[in-house]
Amino acid sequence: MTSHAAIPDRPSHPPVTRIDDFYAVIPAGGAGTRLWPLSRAGQPKFLHDLTGSGRSLIQATFDRVARLADHDGVLVVTGESHASAIVDQLPTLSRGGVLTEPSPRDSMAAIGLAAAVLHRRHGDVVFGSFAADHVITDLTGFDAAIREAVTAAREGWVVTVGISATRPSTAFGYIHAGESLNIERAPSVRAVASFTEKPDAATARTYLSTGEYRWNAGMFIARVTVLLDHLRNQRPALYQGLMEIADAWDTDQQDAVVAQVWPKLEKIAIDHAVAEPVAALGGVAVVPGNFGWDDVGDFNSLAALLPSDDSHGSKVLGDHTDVVRVGSAGSVIVPQSGRLVTVLGLDDVVVVDTPDALLVTTRARAQQVKDMVTELRDRGLDEYM
Repeated sequence: MTSHAAIPDRPSHPPVTRIDDFYAVIPAGGAGTRLWPLSRAGQPKFLHDLTGSGRSLIQATFDRVARLADHDGVLVVTGESHASAIVDQLPTLSRGGVLTEPSPRDSMAAIGLAAAVLHRRHGDVVFGSFAADHVITDLTGFDAAIREAVTAAREGWVVTVGISATRPSTAFGYIHAGESLNIERAPSVRAVASFTEKPDAATARTYLSTGEYRWNAGMFIARVTVLLDHLRNQRPALYQGLMEIADAWDTDQQDAVVAQVWPKLEKIAIDHAVAEPVAALGGVAVVPGNFGWDDVGDFNSLAALLPSDDSHGSKVLGDHTDVVRVGSAGSVIVPQSGRLVTVLGLDDVVVVDTPDALLVTTRARAQQVKDMVTELRDRGLDEYM
């Protein structure tokens, strides 16, 4: 389950018409600390099959976006330590399709680098940024949303995808949709009135009741020059650094320039660097994403993606013969050590058994698993990270 070498070849999907001059960028970073000890710094969650589909999250993302992008039009931006695993998992990725970062500088640097390299290679194309670790269950709905988003992006909008909120979640940011932009062939696109960080429960319930708010999935679609112009206006130093790197990319100066410039880049998310300030200026649009979506943020959300293993709602990610439950309902079990895992008389628990670390918690505390990772770091137990 965790070995990328064991994951089967790309499955077939119904053919679709590609979108001309559209490129897809997959930022693949982060350690997924809420999914520890399954997800680690060296083997983050996007390299795992977390749905039992036989495809890792990044493979499923690649399958999804490569259907729409121009031929060989997918770029992955990732850390140097993950590049070889990604190439192994994505053997059809084009030459030059992996852009490596020497250190994490957050999403704006990663996405901005991809936009600048795309501009250097292909001119003023439209690109979309799609996280490597999301699960989307309705390809038809996804395709329709991205086609509308590309249409709006060609007219100069930075477009995000607003996921239909099904519950008043406090784990996601929210997008407040404003008036319709009346764009031909993109009738669902609306202006973004504002973005809101993760709200408290009462605020989330209010948002849901209005019908005007959607979850922010962090997908952004724009012409490369539009995004880069906004970045130049909002974060000029970051823009200059990325352009310097992009000018050297694909040349014999690339490594030297990256080593000199990258560590000095501002560490900031694209939401704060561009999306929020540009929305306040009236330059961001949202297309509704009416398809099943999850960011697999913790073991509780993972449970919703797995089929029930028994009549009591328990879920298993791994070999079911390695798990025995008696008098236990609603549990989430991840057997990864090769030994038998047994649960007696406990409901709604999470048990993740790996060869070198065992996690036992409750589904209610699944979001707090990151606190365990912090504790391990504080104790100097980096070998378990």
